[in-house]
Amino acid sequence: MAGLTLGALGVVYGDIGTSPLYALKEVFHGGHVAPTPDNILGVLSLLFWTMTIIVSVKYVLLILRADNNGEGGLIAMLALATNAVNDQPKLRRTLMLVGLFGTAIFYGDAVITPAMTVLGAVEGIDVYAPQLHDLILPLTLIVLVGLFAVQRLGTGGIGKAFGPVMLAWFGSLVLLGLPHILDNPHVLVAINPAYALAFCLEHRWVAFVALGAVVLVVTGGEALYADLGHFGKKPIRMAWFNIVMPALVINYFGQGAMLLDHPEGIQNPFFMLAPAWAEIPLFLLATAAAVVASQALITAAFSVTKQAVQMGILPRMRILHTSERDTGQIYVPFVNWGLFVFIILAVVLFGSSSKLAGAYGIAVTIDMTITTVMTFFVIRYGWKYPLALCLAATGFFFVIDLTFLASNMLKLVAGGWFPLMIGIGMFTLMLTWKQGRRLLSSKLREDAIDLKSFLDAVFLSPPVRVEGTAVFLSAEAGVTPNALLHNLKHNKVLHEQNLFVTVKHHEVPWVGFDKRVQVEALGNQCWAVSLHFGFKNEPDVPDALRLLEQNGVVLEDMETSYFLSRDIVIPTIGNGGMAMWREKLFASMHRNAAAAADFLHLPTNRIVELGSKVEI
Repeated sequence: MAGLTLGALGVVYGDIGTSPLYALKEVFHGGHVAPTPDNILGVLSLLFWTMTIIVSVKYVLLILRADNNGEGGLIAMLALATNAVNDQPKLRRTLMLVGLFGTAIFYGDAVITPAMTVLGAVEGIDVYAPQLHDLILPLTLIVLVGLFAVQRLGTGGIGKAFGPVMLAWFGSLVLLGLPHILDNPHVLVAINPAYALAFCLEHRWVAFVALGAVVLVVTGGEALYADLGHFGKKPIRMAWFNIVMPALVINYFGQGAMLLDHPEGIQNPFFMLAPAWAEIPLFLLATAAAVVASQALITAAFSVTKQAVQMGILPRMRILHTSERDTGQIYVPFVNWGLFVFIILAVVLFGSSSKLAGAYGIAVTIDMTITTVMTFFVIRYGWKYPLALCLAATGFFFVIDLTFLASNMLKLVAGGWFPLMIGIGMFTLMLTWKQGRRLLSSKLREDAIDLKSFLDAVFLSPPVRVEGTAVFLSAEAGVTPNALLHNLKHNKVLHEQNLFVTVKHHEVPWVGFDKRVQVEALGNQCWAVSLHFGFKNEPDVPDALRLLEQNGVVLEDMETSYFLSRDIVIPTIGNGGMAMWREKLFASMHRNAAAAADFLHLPTNRIVELGSKVEI
């Protein structure tokens, strides 16, 4: 448990743990809120109760209960919610669209968080050596280049250092804040929610605008749920209540206590907490913590992409495994360098953490709101709780989420458009791919030849049989693959054994080995095989096919050929299809998707590709 809790510190709490670098500063940035004693206490009270309600109550106590076979995250929640309303197709489609948008907007957060966190840490130079201000941007870019360059080596080695680094970081938060609280213990009265209420009632519109910065204290709260499958509920809860929240509260209240005596320190209150001798060590530790927080988002982006691919909402792409023991350690080159380009663009475009704060928060609050909506359908239709209880439980959080979202929408022109643009772009790709695959499958079913009937006709006058096993991969079960037609037409032979394999991905995290394979004998040494995988399973086809031995089907590795039956993209205009530009986008994604062999872990030296023409 201690090891899991330490691991959770490094992976789960990297983002929210580095929020003291910029959160309190941004509330007062821009001059809208003056750093007066009453305002400082009111803002501290807002920060404390925002963390308590959103993180402690909503995520740690409520949302963590909504696990999908032990897994969490928006895709797991989407699967739970859509399965709960299977008997209501229109509602299910609506929830699917909302969930897809939430998944897409996550990529906007994955761009803004590393840019904001690393830049906020490196800006500590400005406090200690203002003459080096011009080096902030180059140093940030160097750190980011190094971070993305080492991704191909895998997160295993880096991950081992995550926990100890973040433990040292949270320890330093306590050591920095506690002396200032002891010097000015009056700051502790801000725990009283009356101060937050008084601040909001006195300032009203200004307080509403300030909420866009207050929400920065809970960015990373989604990670508690997303990483549920990695660590489990208990370690995540133990880490939050015993280490993370106390350290954050002490540091924020330490910053507030310092500002009560020295309001001029509002330019960068976090780094102003440190005594002169600790300036350089704190700068280095803050940078290391920022890298850990960024690494957690990058790793999460790889994981979300893999799950999205397996659920059929993104095209297949090259996924590399960086560990022989841990299947969760993956590297997705396209996502890695795509994130890198957009993060560098964000850093150069905005130039400072204060300007990036204008872009930060919209993606987070959208995901928070969508999670709350999904939770309602899970507890109402999945868990069958009374309607009044479901409305009360989720309605309270929905109002809070919506308030924070509305406040952050004020940042739209100032920079909020940037993550929203990324999210909308990803949503368009996902929707186009999902709809294109649906239209394509529908067309293929219309023109399909029934596999059983076709084989019966073939064996009336059977072709020459050759040694070995042929595996025909097909998207539709019971349909004659194009590859089989081409093989008979051009080679005029049939293998000794023939497997017609359909890979099916389900909206559950894991499918066990006992349910992995379904076999139907078709006669004449031919079998129809369905392989079942959850979105967290590794879709390793050869490994799954070895389970066929218990059904009397023996595969000799060197005598097996895999035939990939590629689809033909057809125009759908005038047939309830997509706009022409989306058809072209779908055709482009179809052509450029990496070979199925990479995705399905097939041995590429024994693959025969047939029927690969793609047209529009």
